[in-house]
Amino acid sequence: MFAVLSAARKSIKKLALALSFTALAACDPGALQVGGGPTINTDKPVPVALLVPYESQQGGDVALAQSLENAARLAMADLQGVTIDLRVYATGGQAERASAAASQAVQDGAKIILGPVYGGSAKLAGIPAANAGINVLSFSNNPDIAGGNVFILGDTFSNTANRLVSYAKANGKNRIMVVNGQSPAENSGASAIKTAISRKGATFAGEQSFELSQQGVVQSIRPIAAAARSSGADAIFFTSGNDGAMPLLAQMLPENGIKSPQPQFIGLQRWNFPASALSLPGLQDSWFAIPDQRLVNSFSNRYSAQYGAAPHALAGLAYDGIAAIGALVQSGNQNALTTQGLTRNSGFVGVNGIFRLLSDGTNERGLSVATIQNNQVIEIDPAPRSFAGAGF
Repeated sequence: MFAVLSAARKSIKKLALALSFTALAACDPGALQVGGGPTINTDKPVPVALLVPYESQQGGDVALAQSLENAARLAMADLQGVTIDLRVYATGGQAERASAAASQAVQDGAKIILGPVYGGSAKLAGIPAANAGINVLSFSNNPDIAGGNVFILGDTFSNTANRLVSYAKANGKNRIMVVNGQSPAENSGASAIKTAISRKGATFAGEQSFELSQQGVVQSIRPIAAAARSSGADAIFFTSGNDGAMPLLAQMLPENGIKSPQPQFIGLQRWNFPASALSLPGLQDSWFAIPDQRLVNSFSNRYSAQYGAAPHALAGLAYDGIAAIGALVQSGNQNALTTQGLTRNSGFVGVNGIFRLLSDGTNERGLSVATIQNNQVIEIDPAPRSFAGAGF
């Protein structure tokens, strides 16, 4: 049986980040109006609450919490002329505890909340924060919980799909077929791809789905191959990852005459994980999106030098959040952390590249397009360095 598509997707020099954000929408419609939020004294340490899953019983949560805190403190050390009063609250990985932690953070005087990780926790934490006029920068990538006073920092299906469809269309791969497993997450991914196809002016060449089981994948191979041929698709966009159905799809479709780049295989997930996947013949010459590797590797090296281990894949989101808060506070504007202050349009540079928040509470992130050739990841279109660049 294959695992369902995961919902959680994750030496920098002293970052003098030119930060700005774009707009925000509602966790609880109308709970926090545009322009709402706290005023701050930029001459004093700014209280920031960090909600992370310490005390969780779920495997890996405590290590994740530590990595997020470490990254936040690394960012704090890099700030120029700004002092953050970081207050850490354990959520136990539970929505109810996250809500209680947010309430406590508000009582303790937090001016903004960074975290929590999981979508359900972020949604509940947003309610007491909204009642106090406090914004939340969640580590989630779930667009369903975004809005009002809740921003999501994690990369979204929509963002990845837009980048890859735009690149495909620009490179002659205009007729795009969608293939997805039958799960809520993969269905959501397929919807994001179809929206991107429409938005970017490409042609939707049909859709095939399959039951998320070994038998389901095997039984889907011939229908997928037949549909690819009959539709004239010059690209197939898959929602599955290497922790799920993709290795079997990448093995059996070429055996049935469907092999990238004719038609071009495109992945909503990062097909360079795990490293062993790079040797899969069916993934050679595929396309997928990754963060700016120059910045990612630089952050990873700095983190490892400081803490003696590699950062968790989501740790960079905590660094980004603190760096963003610090840059906004550095402006000296007492309204820097209000909704109006957070929702500027130009975006900023984080440890995964440029990003900005959108009016619906989701975000756009600048991504590179990569391929696999000779069992190695090759960047074929670099991440944009500004929001006037490719893909936007």
